[in-house]
Amino acid sequence: MLAAGEGTRLRPLTELLPKPLCPVANVPLLDRALARLAAAGVTDVAVNACYRAADIVEHLADRPVRVSVEAPPALGTGGGVARLRDWIDGRDVLVCNADGYLADGVEAARSLLAGWDRHRFRLLTVHDEARGDFGAPRRTERFAGMSLMTWPQVCALPTGTSELQVPWRRAEAAGELDLVDFAGVFVDCGTPRDYLAANLHASGGTSVVGPGARVAGRLVRSVVWPGATVTADETLTDTVRATTPTGRPVTVRA
Repeated sequence: MLAAGEGTRLRPLTELLPKPLCPVANVPLLDRALARLAAAGVTDVAVNACYRAADIVEHLADRPVRVSVEAPPALGTGGGVARLRDWIDGRDVLVCNADGYLADGVEAARSLLAGWDRHRFRLLTVHDEARGDFGAPRRTERFAGMSLMTWPQVCALPTGTSELQVPWRRAEAAGELDLVDFAGVFVDCGTPRDYLAANLHASGGTSVVGPGARVAGRLVRSVVWPGATVTADETLTDTVRATTPTGRPVTVRA
Protein backbone atom coordinates (compact mmCIF):
# COMPACT_ATOMS: atom_id res chain seq x y z
CA MET A 1 0.00 0.00 0.00
CA LEU A 2 1.67 3.19 -1.23
CA ALA A 3 1.14 6.01 1.28
CA ALA A 4 4.38 8.02 1.19
CA GLY A 5 3.55 10.98 -1.09
CA GLU A 6 3.11 14.59 -0.06
CA GLY A 7 -0.20 15.24 -1.84
CA THR A 8 1.00 18.68 -2.89
CA ARG A 9 -2.01 19.44 -5.13
CA LEU A 10 -4.35 18.94 -2.17
CA ARG A 11 -2.68 21.54 0.01
CA PRO A 12 -3.49 23.09 2.46
CA LEU A 13 -5.51 20.02 3.51
CA THR A 14 -2.40 17.84 3.33
CA GLU A 15 -0.58 20.26 5.60
CA LEU A 16 -3.01 19.05 8.28
CA LEU A 17 -3.05 15.32 7.44
CA PRO A 18 -1.18 13.07 5.01
CA LYS A 19 -3.38 12.50 1.98
CA PRO A 20 -4.08 8.80 2.79
CA LEU A 21 -5.62 9.90 6.10
CA CYS A 22 -7.87 12.55 4.55
CA PRO A 23 -11.45 11.38 5.17
CA VAL A 24 -13.94 10.54 2.43
CA ALA A 25 -17.44 10.45 3.93
CA ASN A 26 -15.69 10.38 7.33
CA VAL A 27 -13.55 7.31 6.55
CA PRO A 28 -9.82 7.87 5.88
CA LEU A 29 -8.78 6.89 2.37
CA LEU A 30 -6.20 4.48 3.79
CA ASP A 31 -8.87 2.70 5.84
CA ARG A 32 -11.06 2.35 2.76
CA ALA A 33 -8.14 0.81 0.86
CA LEU A 34 -7.26 -1.62 3.64
CA ALA A 35 -10.91 -2.65 4.04
CA ARG A 36 -11.32 -3.51 0.38
CA LEU A 37 -8.16 -5.63 0.44
CA ALA A 38 -9.34 -7.48 3.52
CA ALA A 39 -12.74 -8.11 1.93
CA ALA A 40 -11.00 -9.43 -1.18
CA GLY A 41 -9.05 -11.92 0.94
CA VAL A 42 -5.71 -10.10 1.14
CA THR A 43 -4.39 -10.48 4.69
CA ASP A 44 -0.63 -9.80 4.53
CA VAL A 45 -0.20 -6.06 4.01
CA ALA A 46 2.63 -3.55 4.16
CA VAL A 47 2.24 0.24 4.00
CA ASN A 48 5.06 2.61 3.11
CA ALA A 49 5.19 6.09 4.61
CA CYS A 50 7.39 9.17 4.34
CA TYR A 51 5.54 12.51 4.40
CA ARG A 52 4.07 12.93 7.90
CA ALA A 53 5.07 9.31 8.49
CA ALA A 54 4.44 9.57 12.23
CA ASP A 55 0.75 10.16 11.51
CA ILE A 56 0.59 6.99 9.38
CA VAL A 57 2.48 4.97 12.02
CA GLU A 58 0.17 6.17 14.80
CA HIS A 59 -2.94 5.49 12.72
CA LEU A 60 -1.86 1.90 12.07
CA ALA A 61 -0.41 1.21 15.52
CA ASP A 62 -3.05 -1.34 16.56
CA ARG A 63 -3.28 -3.16 13.23
CA PRO A 64 -1.39 -6.20 11.90
CA VAL A 65 0.23 -4.18 9.12
CA ARG A 66 3.93 -3.83 8.28
CA VAL A 67 4.88 -0.14 8.06
CA SER A 68 7.95 0.80 6.02
CA VAL A 69 9.09 4.31 6.97
CA GLU A 70 11.27 6.05 4.39
CA ALA A 71 13.56 8.94 5.23
CA PRO A 72 12.77 12.01 3.10
CA PRO A 73 12.67 12.35 0.18
CA ALA A 74 10.25 9.53 -0.61
CA LEU A 75 11.60 6.67 -2.72
CA GLY A 76 8.78 6.80 -5.26
CA THR A 77 6.38 4.02 -6.18
CA GLY A 78 9.08 1.68 -7.43
CA GLY A 79 11.56 2.45 -4.68
CA GLY A 80 8.90 1.94 -2.03
CA VAL A 81 8.21 -1.58 -3.29
CA ALA A 82 11.90 -2.38 -3.72
CA ARG A 83 12.61 -1.37 -0.11
CA LEU A 84 10.16 -4.08 1.00
CA ARG A 85 11.91 -6.81 -1.00
CA ASP A 86 12.99 -8.76 2.09
CA TRP A 87 9.42 -8.71 3.43
CA ILE A 88 7.97 -9.72 0.04
CA ASP A 89 10.41 -12.66 0.02
CA GLY A 90 9.56 -14.47 -3.18
CA ARG A 91 5.86 -13.63 -3.36
CA ASP A 92 3.89 -11.88 -6.06
CA VAL A 93 2.54 -8.48 -5.06
CA LEU A 94 -0.67 -6.48 -5.29
CA VAL A 95 0.37 -2.81 -5.24
CA CYS A 96 -2.28 -0.23 -4.33
CA ASN A 97 -2.35 3.53 -4.03
CA ALA A 98 -3.59 4.39 -0.55
CA ASP A 99 -4.86 7.83 -1.52
CA GLY A 100 -7.47 7.14 -4.21
CA TYR A 101 -11.21 6.63 -3.91
CA LEU A 102 -12.47 3.49 -5.63
CA ALA A 103 -16.18 2.74 -5.43
CA ASP A 104 -16.97 -0.99 -5.41
CA GLY A 105 -13.32 -1.48 -4.54
CA VAL A 106 -13.75 -5.07 -3.39
CA GLU A 107 -15.10 -6.08 -6.77
CA ALA A 108 -12.28 -4.13 -8.43
CA ALA A 109 -9.65 -6.07 -6.47
CA ARG A 110 -11.28 -9.37 -7.29
CA SER A 111 -11.50 -8.43 -10.98
CA LEU A 112 -7.81 -7.59 -11.04
CA LEU A 113 -6.82 -10.87 -9.36
CA ALA A 114 -9.10 -13.13 -11.40
CA GLY A 115 -7.31 -15.14 -14.08
CA TRP A 116 -3.90 -13.49 -13.69
CA ASP A 117 -1.20 -15.58 -15.38
CA ARG A 118 1.46 -14.52 -12.82
CA HIS A 119 3.84 -13.54 -15.58
CA ARG A 120 2.78 -10.13 -16.90
CA PHE A 121 2.29 -6.75 -15.27
CA ARG A 122 -1.43 -6.25 -14.72
CA LEU A 123 -3.07 -2.88 -14.03
CA LEU A 124 -6.62 -1.91 -13.08
CA THR A 125 -8.08 0.79 -15.32
CA VAL A 126 -11.28 2.77 -15.74
CA HIS A 127 -12.63 4.37 -18.89
CA ASP A 128 -11.87 8.11 -19.07
CA GLU A 129 -12.33 9.99 -22.33
CA ALA A 130 -10.62 13.07 -20.92
CA ARG A 131 -7.48 11.53 -19.45
CA GLY A 132 -6.14 8.23 -20.70
CA ASP A 133 -2.77 6.97 -19.54
CA PHE A 134 -1.86 4.56 -22.34
CA GLY A 135 -1.21 4.42 -26.05
CA ALA A 136 -3.42 3.16 -28.86
CA PRO A 137 -5.71 1.27 -28.80
CA ARG A 138 -6.22 1.98 -25.06
CA ARG A 139 -5.98 5.78 -25.12
CA THR A 140 -9.13 6.21 -23.04
CA GLU A 141 -8.04 3.87 -20.24
CA ARG A 142 -6.89 5.49 -17.01
CA PHE A 143 -4.84 3.76 -14.31
CA ALA A 144 -7.06 3.21 -11.25
CA GLY A 145 -4.47 2.74 -8.53
CA MET A 146 -4.04 -1.05 -8.35
CA SER A 147 -1.49 -3.30 -10.05
CA LEU A 148 -0.04 -6.81 -9.90
CA MET A 149 3.66 -7.66 -10.05
CA THR A 150 5.56 -10.94 -10.03
CA TRP A 151 8.49 -11.65 -7.73
CA PRO A 152 10.99 -11.45 -10.63
CA GLN A 153 9.55 -8.04 -11.52
CA VAL A 154 10.01 -6.92 -7.92
CA CYS A 155 13.61 -8.16 -7.98
CA ALA A 156 14.25 -6.16 -11.16
CA LEU A 157 13.35 -2.86 -9.50
CA PRO A 158 16.41 -0.68 -8.80
CA THR A 159 17.31 0.19 -5.25
CA GLY A 160 16.87 3.83 -4.38
CA THR A 161 14.35 6.19 -5.92
CA SER A 162 12.32 4.90 -8.86
CA GLU A 163 8.80 4.86 -10.27
CA LEU A 164 6.74 1.84 -11.32
CA GLN A 165 5.73 3.66 -14.49
CA VAL A 166 9.18 2.91 -15.93
CA PRO A 167 8.85 -0.91 -16.06
CA TRP A 168 5.16 -0.54 -16.93
CA ARG A 169 6.05 1.52 -20.00
CA ARG A 170 8.67 -1.02 -21.04
CA ALA A 171 6.11 -3.81 -20.70
CA GLU A 172 3.56 -1.77 -22.67
CA ALA A 173 6.04 -1.21 -25.49
CA ALA A 174 6.79 -4.95 -25.56
CA GLY A 175 3.09 -5.90 -25.61
CA GLU A 176 3.43 -7.47 -22.15
CA LEU A 177 1.14 -5.19 -20.14
CA ASP A 178 -2.38 -6.33 -19.23
CA LEU A 179 -5.06 -3.72 -18.52
CA VAL A 180 -8.17 -4.86 -16.66
CA ASP A 181 -11.02 -2.45 -17.34
CA PHE A 182 -13.33 -1.82 -14.39
CA ALA A 183 -16.75 -0.23 -14.77
CA GLY A 184 -16.78 1.38 -11.31
CA VAL A 185 -15.90 4.91 -10.18
CA PHE A 186 -12.30 5.90 -9.48
CA VAL A 187 -11.19 9.32 -8.21
CA ASP A 188 -7.53 9.94 -7.42
CA CYS A 189 -8.43 12.75 -4.95
CA GLY A 190 -5.40 14.69 -6.16
CA THR A 191 -7.09 18.09 -6.24
CA PRO A 192 -9.71 19.75 -4.00
CA ARG A 193 -12.25 19.36 -6.79
CA ASP A 194 -11.63 15.62 -7.08
CA TYR A 195 -11.50 15.20 -3.31
CA LEU A 196 -14.91 16.88 -3.00
CA ALA A 197 -16.27 14.72 -5.83
CA ALA A 198 -15.16 11.55 -4.02
CA ASN A 199 -16.89 12.68 -0.83
CA LEU A 200 -20.12 13.50 -2.62
CA HIS A 201 -20.10 10.17 -4.47
CA ALA A 202 -19.53 8.27 -1.22
CA SER A 203 -22.27 10.22 0.58
CA GLY A 204 -24.83 9.91 -2.20
CA GLY A 205 -24.56 13.60 -3.06
CA THR A 206 -25.19 15.13 0.36
CA SER A 207 -22.77 17.36 2.25
CA VAL A 208 -20.50 15.53 4.70
CA VAL A 209 -20.10 16.62 8.32
CA GLY A 210 -17.41 15.01 10.44
CA PRO A 211 -17.70 13.93 14.08
CA GLY A 212 -17.44 16.82 16.50
CA ALA A 213 -17.97 19.45 13.80
CA ARG A 214 -20.26 22.37 14.61
CA VAL A 215 -22.38 23.60 11.75
CA ALA A 216 -24.65 26.59 12.36
CA GLY A 217 -24.56 27.89 8.79
CA ARG A 218 -25.63 26.40 5.45
CA LEU A 219 -23.85 23.72 3.45
CA VAL A 220 -24.21 23.11 -0.28
CA ARG A 221 -22.17 20.22 -1.70
CA SER A 222 -19.50 20.70 0.94
CA VAL A 223 -17.35 18.75 3.40
CA VAL A 224 -16.71 19.72 7.02
CA TRP A 225 -13.86 17.84 8.66
CA PRO A 226 -14.10 16.51 12.21
CA GLY A 227 -13.90 19.27 14.79
CA ALA A 228 -14.31 22.12 12.29
CA THR A 229 -16.84 24.94 12.62
CA VAL A 230 -19.23 26.67 10.21
CA THR A 231 -20.68 29.81 11.77
CA ALA A 232 -24.28 30.95 11.44
CA ASP A 233 -23.44 33.72 8.96
CA GLU A 234 -21.65 31.35 6.53
CA THR A 235 -22.89 29.49 3.46
CA LEU A 236 -20.33 27.03 2.13
CA THR A 237 -20.79 25.90 -1.47
CA ASP A 238 -18.42 23.39 -3.12
CA THR A 239 -16.06 23.87 -0.20
CA VAL A 240 -13.97 21.83 2.22
CA ARG A 241 -13.73 23.27 5.74
CA ALA A 242 -11.09 21.96 8.11
CA THR A 243 -9.37 23.28 11.21
CA THR A 244 -5.80 23.54 12.43
CA PRO A 245 -4.71 22.05 15.76
CA THR A 246 -4.99 25.56 17.23
CA GLY A 247 -8.58 25.94 16.01
CA ARG A 248 -7.95 28.23 13.04
CA PRO A 249 -10.42 27.50 10.20
CA VAL A 250 -9.03 26.28 6.87
CA THR A 251 -11.31 26.86 3.90
CA VAL A 252 -10.61 25.23 0.54
CA ARG A 253 -12.80 26.12 -2.44
CA ALA A 254 -13.29 23.13 -4.70
